[in-house]
Amino acid sequence: MYLAFDREWTLREASRAEQKFRSAEKPPLFGLPVSLKDCFDLQEFKTTAGTKFYADKNRNAVADSVVAARLREQGAVIVGKTHLHPLAYGITGENPDFGDCVQPRDKSLLTGGSTSGGAASVQEGSAVAAIGTDTGGSIRVPAALCGLAGYRASIELAWERNLWTGGVHLSQSFDTLGWVFRDLRDGPLLAEGLFGLKVTEQPSPRVRVGALAGDFLRDCDASVQQAFEECKSQLAAAGAEIGAFEARDWDEGLSIYAPLQANEAAGIHAPHTGGDFSCFPTPISERMAWGASLSQEEIRRQRKRLAEFRERVDKLFKQFDFLLLPCSPLSRLEAGADHSATRLKILRYTVPLSLAGTPVVTLPFAGGAGMQLVAPRAADAKLLAYAAAYR
Repeated sequence: MYLAFDREWTLREASRAEQKFRSAEKPPLFGLPVSLKDCFDLQEFKTTAGTKFYADKNRNAVADSVVAARLREQGAVIVGKTHLHPLAYGITGENPDFGDCVQPRDKSLLTGGSTSGGAASVQEGSAVAAIGTDTGGSIRVPAALCGLAGYRASIELAWERNLWTGGVHLSQSFDTLGWVFRDLRDGPLLAEGLFGLKVTEQPSPRVRVGALAGDFLRDCDASVQQAFEECKSQLAAAGAEIGAFEARDWDEGLSIYAPLQANEAAGIHAPHTGGDFSCFPTPISERMAWGASLSQEEIRRQRKRLAEFRERVDKLFKQFDFLLLPCSPLSRLEAGADHSATRLKILRYTVPLSLAGTPVVTLPFAGGAGMQLVAPRAADAKLLAYAAAYR
């Protein structure tokens, strides 16, 4: 689960935090063991982005990324740098360069990705919380599959705090940051520590929740279906008014997301590879080659579709305070199985919210059947407060 782990270094970090804040007011993350996804620089360590290519190419970082610096300023103890799907470009946690990431509690199951090692570190208990990134579902899905909570921040929040400096992007239009953790009550504290976000409001239980309905849910397994019904019942019992919405046009989300993501990923990594993406595992290399081949006219067309899709999602929040849907139609990913079709099945559920740029909290359920609770863009504080209080 860790691509870089040095016990003595971590013990020194713990000692440094204790000394620094001994006589000062304790910051929100003081003393918390936190793992860092290996797409952010950490001084003295290499950043591999989950690939042998960058492991061989990069030298040890000479400075912290903004994320790592923020964690240390807030008193966190960084445990290590965690495994990820190569380039954060995948949803299963499979990695031919460093090995597939499996769940500590059941090694027959993959963690999901791309924040695979982060989820494993929290499930194992070596970290209380894990820094993750989420482009198309990379916090939400591993959190759900590992029975954990997750928080994907509004896309603007990470940019406003300059948190991508010293980090490896996948796709700038959709990349955001957040946490994988255990207890929803910890979400506000973690958001304050990373983003400086103050969650002070006492949320009303009387909210309108739009639950996904109709044919879109056709491929959910039995565990996910049961958890979805249980989640709706729990929220209703807490005071929520549960309505329904049918996402008739959400299936087109992937046709917008995939070309924009591939084009931006190719642009990010081409300067380091000379435009030859064969140094990365397939099918990632194939997606990037395709992305590089797309014309600017095609990219403009997809950006127009993106804006229109986002407007349609925005309109849903005129009816509802929150939206509710599964993180994944699958609750288990068997290690060693053929997952060539898995990626598209899962992304149907996560990509629409990536296109919308909304904040999402993963509500954990037993058996890997987590739910997405979604708020409008920039309503992160309201979302975190409600999830912490009423679930």
